[in-house]
Amino acid sequence: MRAERLGDSAAYEAFLRDFAVSLRRIVALQLRQMRFSVSETEDVVQEVLIAVHSRRDQWNPDRPLRPWLNAITRYKIIDAGRRLRRHARGRIDFTEEEWAAVFATDEVDFDHNVADMEKLISELPRSEQAAVRALGLEGASAREAAEQLGSSEGAIRVAFHRSLKKLMAAAKERF
Repeated sequence: MRAERLGDSAAYEAFLRDFAVSLRRIVALQLRQMRFSVSETEDVVQEVLIAVHSRRDQWNPDRPLRPWLNAITRYKIIDAGRRLRRHARGRIDFTEEEWAAVFATDEVDFDHNVADMEKLISELPRSEQAAVRALGLEGASAREAAEQLGSSEGAIRVAFHRSLKKLMAAAKERF
């Protein structure tokens, strides 16, 4: 970093390459400890490298470099954790067998299935029932459902997601 200040771009590139190697190990370890997929490692590493590069003029060459790098890395990992948690809340992960069942072309008794689904939905709390009916059955958008039900879009999405998880668990138990 000091060489970069003196205009040595080759030394700076070497520093970034070396830093990226150790950074990948650190980020992968932190993501594992936070119970996230290590497949996110490269994204976080790139965010850290971009932050270091864009803020390199803020580093004081009279002070140690490592604490400055650690702070940037720590905050980027925290940001990534928050982002990944937000994304995980809205995602429903099916196994290959569950996806296959969704698209199965066997003969279906729609009257029986609708009655079963309606029974499962009726066991949900009222707010979740309304969200499932509006979003899942009527095909409304989150915004339309929020307006219709007098709620926020976020609350509708959360209720819908929670209800889907409950419905999947209930369906697995019964069927």
